[in-house]
Amino acid sequence: MKKWLAIVGAMVLTACSSGSENKSYYQLPVAAQAGTQRTVSQGNRLLWIEQVSVPDYLAGNGVVYQTSDVQYVIASNNLWASPLDQQLRNTLVANLGSQLPGWVVSSQPLGSDQDTLNVNVTGFHGRYDGVVVISGEWLLNHQGQIVKRPFHLEMKQQKDGYDEMVKVLAQGWKQESSTIASEISRQP
Repeated sequence: MKKWLAIVGAMVLTACSSGSENKSYYQLPVAAQAGTQRTVSQGNRLLWIEQVSVPDYLAGNGVVYQTSDVQYVIASNNLWASPLDQQLRNTLVANLGSQLPGWVVSSQPLGSDQDTLNVNVTGFHGRYDGVVVISGEWLLNHQGQIVKRPFHLEMKQQKDGYDEMVKVLAQGWKQESSTIASEISRQP
């Protein structure tokens, strides 16, 4: 009888462990943007997105979820399809490229007469109360003048789950991109 219980227990543990190997991979969506390819000409203003950095707890493969005021969990089965800092940078380039007409926005240096944007993302995660948090600060170097702005967004998820969390995070990042674009367009 004891051997039978041990065998059943081992089978249950094996079934549970094999089910935990199902991994989901997430990529921030980028809206298709027709006609956004621009060539550099004398009339274009240039913006180089030099860096988007994230802290160590966000730099791993796992999507981060805050379970209490002081505790965070890094998912082992819900993973970023590519490094988060790269995804944030690529989507920021795409968003700003579509939101700043007359600008050429790139993740590569564009020349000596370019503005430079650096973003430090300190929060990009879901939270136990159904809210996603996007926070940090950005620094724009516009013709030697420095503009520095903090940002903090909290957006409510309409549904549960990682799919919804990633979609709302992407919406918040696009919203912050619009704020950055608005500030950049005000620069003389």
